[in-house]
Amino acid sequence: MSEAPTTSAPPRRDAVISDERFEAYHRYAREKGVNGLLYTLARAILVPAMLIWFRLQRTGREHAKLKGGLIVASNHRSFLDPFVIAALLPWRRRIQFVAKVELFEHRWQGWLLSRLGAFPIRRGQADEVAMETARLAVERGGTVVIFPEGTRIRRGALATPKRGVGRLALESGAAVLPVAVTGSEHVRRGWRIRPRKVKLRAGRPMTFPRTDHPSPALAATVTDRIWPNIELQWEWLGGLPPLRKAAVVGAGSWGTAVAVLLARGGLEVELGTRSEEKAEEIRKRGENTRYLPGVPLAEGIKVKRSTDIEFAGCDLICLAVPSAALPAVVGSLGDRIGSRTAVLLLSKGLVQPKGVLPHRYVTDRIRARACASLGGPAHAREAAAGMAALVLASSDGDLRAQLGEVFDRAGLVCERTDDVVGVEIAGAAKNAAAFAAATAEPHGMNAAGIAAAGVWRECVDWGLAEGAELDTFNGLAGVGDLTATVLAPGSRNRRAGELLGQGVPAEQIPERIGQASEALDSVPLMAEAIAETGIEAPDLAGLAALVEGEIDVADWVAGLRRAERDRRAA
Repeated sequence: MSEAPTTSAPPRRDAVISDERFEAYHRYAREKGVNGLLYTLARAILVPAMLIWFRLQRTGREHAKLKGGLIVASNHRSFLDPFVIAALLPWRRRIQFVAKVELFEHRWQGWLLSRLGAFPIRRGQADEVAMETARLAVERGGTVVIFPEGTRIRRGALATPKRGVGRLALESGAAVLPVAVTGSEHVRRGWRIRPRKVKLRAGRPMTFPRTDHPSPALAATVTDRIWPNIELQWEWLGGLPPLRKAAVVGAGSWGTAVAVLLARGGLEVELGTRSEEKAEEIRKRGENTRYLPGVPLAEGIKVKRSTDIEFAGCDLICLAVPSAALPAVVGSLGDRIGSRTAVLLLSKGLVQPKGVLPHRYVTDRIRARACASLGGPAHAREAAAGMAALVLASSDGDLRAQLGEVFDRAGLVCERTDDVVGVEIAGAAKNAAAFAAATAEPHGMNAAGIAAAGVWRECVDWGLAEGAELDTFNGLAGVGDLTATVLAPGSRNRRAGELLGQGVPAEQIPERIGQASEALDSVPLMAEAIAETGIEAPDLAGLAALVEGEIDVADWVAGLRRAERDRRAA
């Protein structure tokens, strides 16, 4: 299911207040700034209250002891932010700030906010009037608080800033004080103001040469210099960092494709291989000629041996290995993954020896901040070309939002969901169903259809029993991925099924196809896991017996037909 970013409500489309009142508020802000007596009284009451009620922690106050105009640039989490920022500054600094015009609808409230330093902006419209008011206030020696994100971002990492702060810094020549606020988003619930810890931190002020009529490109450049300083204060306070650096463990076709996508989405990427020789070969050729020939690696992708990657410095680690290899990979990572690092799983199968879902296995053993799984009908080459649709599943909404934006920037269709169990079981089920169809195909297309339908139905029943959503199996991660796997001529699971149906022993198949087959490894584990739940799954159990060499193909197909007749009779 798709998700929109968590922001404040959309602007109202009506005028809210008359043009005369709108202009009057701006005129007061430009000519008088704030009402000194009212502002001092409000601060004298509010600051001690906030220090007690919010346990307000203020760091870096010395950086605000400047002369002349000042621009305070901060992230925005709550309507309280201007007031807690005012408590960070010296008493002589009376702040002015932009507020949405809806807050000025009631005359008494508009009058009070205006005298306390606020001036209105009609969100969704041109903000030239507000920018001019802010510039005049700063040039007069005042202090203007500006929120470069443009709206409240109540959860997760910081959003992308707009260029207005850079423009204001250039047009006024005033110093810019980078500030971060955390905790204010937890204070309000309805009309209740709850006692929650609020922290602020100010960095060193920044100055830029004054420029009349700066171009949009120049304003954006200055904003890009200011914003990292705000992010630095934010992360120092413990705020969620953005995704900057990723490591992909596993340089197969899918791992290579995801490395290309992450780099295209703006991340610094390291692609980890098993050996230095393989890494050198990929670096020399500029592409992975064995698994993904013809797809060049971006210059920003660094290829190295997995054991040489500094995982503690990565924001995201992608495990692009078969589910059978997860225990060894997770064991080798150990404490090398930090508690603020996220993990993305690309495996579609169950983890040996107990048939555990990948995300459950990893979260029990790695102290990552969050874990996500990737599903959907994405062929590696099509994904690298930006022509694929993916399903990103995570129980952590912040990680879904962050990673989803990366894949969006990479040009993919990225559906988000919190149904991790459904996406992982659907990924394993589509492999098993495609594998079953290919195995039964020598006995006729009807047998192939019965095999695929029976195995798929049993896996869906299992998924629903585990708490998965039926929509997941009916969507991209389920039927969509199954269709793509069945039709893909180079599908490993399809090829493994064809060989098994021809009588090739299961242990010889990986060597024949040159790669691991998730279905070949997972089918026995899935049959055992389903049996433990008490769900009847004769088709999958028979396929598992065939993989383990306990029956032959003819016996399995005969069993499929018997099971289908029994279902119809029931």
